[in-house]
Amino acid sequence: MFPAIEQLLVVQDRDRKIRALKQELKHAPLERKRLEEKLAGAQQHLEKVKHTAKELEVERKKLEDEAQTKRDHIVKYQTQKFQTRKNEEFQAFTTAIEHLEADIRKIEDRELELMQSAEELKPQIAEADKTDKAAKASVQQQIADLEAKVATIEQQIAEITGERSKLVSEVEEDLLDNYERLFATKGDAVVALEHEVCTGCHVKVTASTNAGTKAGRGIIHCDQCGRMLYFVRT
Repeated sequence: MFPAIEQLLVVQDRDRKIRALKQELKHAPLERKRLEEKLAGAQQHLEKVKHTAKELEVERKKLEDEAQTKRDHIVKYQTQKFQTRKNEEFQAFTTAIEHLEADIRKIEDRELELMQSAEELKPQIAEADKTDKAAKASVQQQIADLEAKVATIEQQIAEITGERSKLVSEVEEDLLDNYERLFATKGDAVVALEHEVCTGCHVKVTASTNAGTKAGRGIIHCDQCGRMLYFVRT
């Protein structure tokens, strides 16, 4: 195998590792976002259930105040009812009191409904709170693990990049430029020739390209894709 090809294969090995690690890093923000959305979903559910309970309590308190206002009116009408000497006024107060009492019964029925709904919500709130706490603990741990993984990957990239810098310093500049252009556009710049076929584009090469690659006489490029070829003797 041509010595320069051997050098580039080692460089390409490092570049592949760096590329794979950088691809892993690309997924990290998406994974963090997914975890944060999971936590937000649990928190939103808890807040929604709590908000519903609060609305029930606000409505119940409003009805309670309304009922008390009507009771105060009843007391007032009762007093006025027994102070009047006119039968018509007496009857009017009686009718008004009856209407207020009917209103109070309706309010109390609605209060009971609200109290029942509030009781039914209690286990839901407890379950939502439990789920929220579990999600928070789980997500925080997963985010910590993710951050540790990212730090490890970044360290690996730095180490491999350092190795690569030493390796490419021994490669001829024009050849390195050609290699880097091919690696960036083709995925791999240096590929094996197997059974007269380029393993990069899977096209059969010409007889002269095949012979030159097998002889290892220099840098031989695939006739179809332009990748650098090497031949492995079995």
